[in-house]
Amino acid sequence: QAQLVESGGDLVQPGGSLRLSCAFSGFTLDTTAIAWYRQAPGKERERVSCMSENYGTIYYADSVKGRFAFTRDNAKNTVYLQMNNLKPEDTGVYYCAAGDYLCIGTTPWRWGQGTQVTVSS
Repeated sequence: QAQLVESGGDLVQPGGSLRLSCAFSGFTLDTTAIAWYRQAPGKERERVSCMSENYGTIYYADSVKGRFAFTRDNAKNTVYLQMNNLKPEDTGVYYCAAGDYLCIGTTPWRWGQGTQVTVSS
């Protein structure tokens, strides 16, 4: 059974940094894409960053380019989202998810439970 578990969310001041973690099991990144999504209060869920199958291309939403970085630790079966220069509009619940061809917009077949990020002074 595939599983994803996020951690690392917190309250941070504008301009600050956070690193989110997503530990996964039950699948491999050779054949599965993995992505970070977020959902702000009252808004639809949006994809923030995505790594395509076989450790391929990493994509970022325009709103986070240059501030967020998607990294991975193969030995720990964990991917990370390093978030720098955080803004209040980055506030939301952040999810990681796995699926086929996620980076071209398909629906994930497994979601994590989410972790709350709040950017506020």
